[in-house]
Amino acid sequence: MPVISCADDGTDQLPSLRRLVTVRWAALALMTGLLLLVPPALDVPLPGAPLLAIIGITALLNAIAAWRLKRAASATSVELLSQLLVDIFALSALVFFSGGATNPLVSLLLPPVAIAALTLPARCVAAVGIIAIAAYSALMFFYVPLAMSDATRATRLHLLGMWLTFAVSALMVAWFAVRMTKLIRQRDAELAAVREQALRDERIMAIGTLAAGAAHELGTPLGTMALVAGELARDPQLPDAAREDVALLRQQIGVCKEIITGLTRRAGAERLEDSGVQAVDAWLQDVRQRWHALRPQAESRVEVTGSLPAPRVANDPRLEQALLNLLNNAANVSAAAIDIRLGWTGERILIDIHDLGPGFPPDVLQQGGQASFPPHENGSGIGLMLTRSAIEQLGGRLSLLNPPEGGALARLELNPRT
Repeated sequence: MPVISCADDGTDQLPSLRRLVTVRWAALALMTGLLLLVPPALDVPLPGAPLLAIIGITALLNAIAAWRLKRAASATSVELLSQLLVDIFALSALVFFSGGATNPLVSLLLPPVAIAALTLPARCVAAVGIIAIAAYSALMFFYVPLAMSDATRATRLHLLGMWLTFAVSALMVAWFAVRMTKLIRQRDAELAAVREQALRDERIMAIGTLAAGAAHELGTPLGTMALVAGELARDPQLPDAAREDVALLRQQIGVCKEIITGLTRRAGAERLEDSGVQAVDAWLQDVRQRWHALRPQAESRVEVTGSLPAPRVANDPRLEQALLNLLNNAANVSAAAIDIRLGWTGERILIDIHDLGPGFPPDVLQQGGQASFPPHENGSGIGLMLTRSAIEQLGGRLSLLNPPEGGALARLELNPRT
């Protein structure tokens, strides 16, 4: 059955219904104007009382539909179908009292069929088309004729009415078609963005699986390196200069083991959603201290703006790793101190990382972390993509730009947590 097909379609018809209600107001205003102006101006005998009653009932139904749509979050195809049938029945009633199929306004039965074809499932379109054809066919035999004594004048008026009907129908169908085409393009763009995001997430999940396996495999060689470095440090014949290097090597091995242990633990029992929250200024200082432990030669400055108390941010390992990636990228291109600026408003937290390097290349600015880059001397080329994905998964946003004062600027926009 057509109604069941419409009910099972699942398409939100709220935008189409709102457009239909708007067009109906214009059509009712046009009909009222013709009813008031045509009889005295063209000496056409029209039964005013029943025609005004039909227009009034249709206006009341349209007002109820508009009131309902203001409070509705969605609408079904059944509702749109019922409103199109209201238009067909109202126009059929108007034409019945004004000459039936001889009235050129009978062609206005076509726009509801066109609107149904643009918005409804096939069975609903068939139902609207069959009802419109049936109404047109009935009006060829059942109607109230108009008393027109001058056949030549009646023919001219009929041609004028046909032109008016064609103009109104063309404008209505064109307006609906343009609006529907715009919505279809917008929906296609949204679907393409969702598919692209799904592909990126799939690649990142694969990278995460490989990273977990690599973390497990690296445990043994790191343990061996730690054992050898410990034996070297206990060697009494080791020169003092080499002893300092060995101490640094042991410290870096310890940091690597910490990273791998944390990664393995998170890949196993811990849930990232339950990692808690922390004041953003304290969280940033903790991440910065950890980064300096990884890169003791790097320098950074922190500037905090915003009224205290500072908002809280999710203490999420993905967000921490994203910030570490950006700091590493900045340190890789510039030996000067990195400027870290932290600020916040009521709705957003902003973290700017500004280096004094050559700036982002054009392809990086264009891609913005949406795809990986070929491996290079400072990394594998996937850090920026992982960073963007992690930030977007947490509801944030990453922006890359080359500021006028030089260098490169990476901006994180995060949502405060309670």
